[in-house]
Amino acid sequence: RLHQVNFEAPTCEGRRKETLALIGDFSSSAEFFVTIAVFAFLYSLAATVVYIFFQNKYRENNRGPLIDFIVTVVFSFLWLVSSSAWAKGLSDVKIATDPDEVLLLMSACKQQSNKCLPVRSPVMSSLNTSVVFGYLNFILWAGNIWFVFKETGWHSSGQRHPADTMEKQPSGYNQGGYNQDSYGPAGGYNQPGSYGQVGEYGQSQSYGQSGPTSFANQI
Repeated sequence: RLHQVNFEAPTCEGRRKETLALIGDFSSSAEFFVTIAVFAFLYSLAATVVYIFFQNKYRENNRGPLIDFIVTVVFSFLWLVSSSAWAKGLSDVKIATDPDEVLLLMSACKQQSNKCLPVRSPVMSSLNTSVVFGYLNFILWAGNIWFVFKETGWHSSGQRHPADTMEKQPSGYNQGGYNQDSYGPAGGYNQPGSYGQVGEYGQSQSYGQSGPTSFANQI
């Protein structure tokens, strides 16, 4: 709320000073950013307690992982939005507090005969760090989406269906006519009854031997 920030500026009329106020109100983006940070911190504490002390309740009916997954996605989106909003608000704050812009508010500096120079520039390092940490929180929460998703039933069901499909395909292939008709144990190629166990051909040997015996007897 820069419009509520007052400061005293020197004048060219002796020791008299004038009271001026900055221009702009960028509190909404900053409050939104801090609110998301506070709620994310409280939820992280609550989730840690549940993970450690209530693991069975957390996994009961798969309700806990699903709620955790949805909340994580929501917080990831809110971190992105709030960090972007605060980055834009900080950019506007830098413009409003730029020494060249502040000097234009002073009546003494508006006179062309006077030359005004800032004593020092504003320090924005802590505000820049807050924006960086905001985007780091977005990356952290977005990365947690995958780990929370693995705890839900959606991940386990997605892995179970391809495995069932792969099990069904070999079973149907092995029971096909290709293995049993041509090369299986019941196929006609491996069990040629008339050729592998030739009873008639084996008996013909006795016929071949009886010929000479009867011929000798007749002689």
